[in-house]
Amino acid sequence: MAAKKQPEANNGRATSYDVARQAGVSQSAVSRCFKQGASVAPRTREKILAAARELNYYPNAIAQGLITRRSNLVAIIISNLTNLYYPEVLAELTQRLSAQGIRVLLFSLAAESDVDEVLDQVWRYRVDGAIVAARLDAQQLAAFADRGVPVILYNRIGEGEPVASVCCDSVSGENALVDALVEGDHHVFGIISGPADSYVGEERVEAARRRLHQLGRDCQIVRGNFDYASGDAALRDLMRITDRKLDALICANDLMAIGAIDSARIHFGIEVPQDLSVVGFDGVGPATWLAYQVTTIRQPVRRMTEAAVAMLLERIEQPGLSPEQRLFAGELLTGSSARLG
Repeated sequence: MAAKKQPEANNGRATSYDVARQAGVSQSAVSRCFKQGASVAPRTREKILAAARELNYYPNAIAQGLITRRSNLVAIIISNLTNLYYPEVLAELTQRLSAQGIRVLLFSLAAESDVDEVLDQVWRYRVDGAIVAARLDAQQLAAFADRGVPVILYNRIGEGEPVASVCCDSVSGENALVDALVEGDHHVFGIISGPADSYVGEERVEAARRRLHQLGRDCQIVRGNFDYASGDAALRDLMRITDRKLDALICANDLMAIGAIDSARIHFGIEVPQDLSVVGFDGVGPATWLAYQVTTIRQPVRRMTEAAVAMLLERIEQPGLSPEQRLFAGELLTGSSARLG
């Protein structure tokens, strides 16, 4: 049996040149073999992979980045508020980027207003691009442009600066929910909003309030924090403010809707939806559980994440592409948490 050839240098670690000698091919063929989407003849690929296994060779991502001047890293900036919607978004983005040979650096925010602190960390990694699900002002957007880092806003739009973005149509979604509740013969409306610095939360609440006003309905608004506990607390406040006459509740996300439903049943003995209709937004998994079956707007996460990744990769390859906004319609999911017309 022939002795296994060992790498000659690099602290005992095999290099692409070692693999090329072992396989009897050029070093460039080895590089193409391990490059996403590169063309290599099937027989040549088999020889290279066999040699790589024999030498225990793995491509050095850092070295490749020095050659291509790419880090193959993309930053994802996202709020860590208790929100069941964003783990699904993060999983979809990570899967799509990984399929392109790109690794994700996750930067979480305690609040959307903390972006500046996170950006100081982002710049250290020389990322190729960023997908941001947080509010960015004109100065922060300019910082991306100055460093040549393309950015895609997720469920946000640029404030004062043109920037590529992917959004779910919150206005149409809230209009559909409000219209259905009004047609269901509800009279005393309440809204649970999200944090004051949340672009999405404020957009949804303003859309619902404006539509109610157009239909001649008043409403009481109580601020929540996108989590279960604040849904519970806000429902208690609204019952007090309305002297327990509240019969329709619009929540800025599903998790607060779930908290409000439990609060209504447990603390007030209210039947949902017979005495109180509750609607949410996002379409997260727990909202479909039999105990809740929340009427909500389901965001098309797969289509939105697919668009966000495609737009980012286009701008990494072609930095001069003009900004564009892609708006996706949500789907009204009719559950048993609301009486609708």
